[in-house]
Formats: sequence, structure tokens, C-alpha cells
Amino acid sequence: MMSMTSSDLLLERIARGKVRDVYAVDADRLLLVATDRVSAYDVVMAVPIPKKGAVLTQVSAWWFRQLADIVSHHMISADADEIAAAVPALGGHRAAIAGRAMLCRRGTVFPIECVVRGYITGSAWREYAKTGTLAGEALPSGLKESGRLDPPIFSPATKAESGHDENITVARMREILGADVTGIPAYS
Repeated sequence: MMSMTSSDLLLERIARGKVRDVYAVDADRLLLVATDRVSAYDVVMAVPIPKKGAVLTQVSAWWFRQLADIVSHHMISADADEIAAAVPALGGHRAAIAGRAMLCRRGTVFPIECVVRGYITGSAWREYAKTGTLAGEALPSGLKESGRLDPPIFSPATKAESGHDENITVARMREILGADVTGIPAYS
């Protein structure tokens, strides 16, 4: 079984993330291609997971279809035949995009990663072990590495183009996005 660690399509590639390659289709649309690259703790691992990109894309597409009547989103299609019909330059690349590509409307980049932590590990543990906080906000004392957080906590982070994302407070998220987008009331 072959893995895809990078894509090479007849469109202009405008970004390569830790997992996805992004192509310009036209002024209004993008093509997102999920590769089998694996990123953990902001490091792209040397060994890919076969079909991971297809699974990631299809799970996302399923949720976008489920929520279509509730919230607008960017997905136009995740079906390879529909994508090839809409973007003729991809006609000869059906095998490369099958299951792992999503044709999307262009939108505004949301510069925050919304993380819900059920366990304290990674960068959250490193900060907690030093200061008892996560992004400067106090956590209960006595937590153990990789221990369960009950209830899980919302922990926003910056979305880094490369390197490590940075944990930030909800207050900092509000400064970046505005209160109306953040939707979480300020604590007094």
C-alpha cells in the first residue's frame, strides 16, 4: 500500500502545512489535499500512515455534511469525480485526489487552534510542571503527567505556519479575534 507524503498537481500550490497541501483553483476556490504525513507535537514524523489523509478528509467531509443545515462552512465537495468535473485540470489526477482532496470556498484564515484537552500532556504538561498554569491560567494543584482532566478544558493556541503552536489565554484569543467571534464571556 502506497502512502502519499506530498502531492504534485497541475495547480499552483500555495501552501504546504504539516499534513495538508493547499492549491489555488481560482479566485474563489481552493483544493485541500490531506497527505499521509503525521504531525505530533508540531513535528512531522518520518514514517507516514497509509491512507491517513483519506480518512482525515472523509471524516471531516462527513461532519461538514451533517452540520450543513446548522452552520455554513467552506467545503464544496470531497468527491473525486465531482472535483475533477469542477476543476478540469485535475481530470488525469483522480487517483491522487480520490478520498483525500476537498474542494473548498476561500475564506479568512482563523489564526487560532481550538484545543480541548482531556489529558495534561505535551506543552501543557511542561508549563504546568514549571508554573502550575496552562497559558498563564491556573490549573488545580496535584495533577500528574498525562493525567485525565475532568472536566476537559478549552485551551486555545496560536496556529503557527511552522514550528510550535503557542498556548494562549482565552483573554488573548479575545484580543486577536474579538469578543463576538470568541463567544466566551470575559471572567471578572
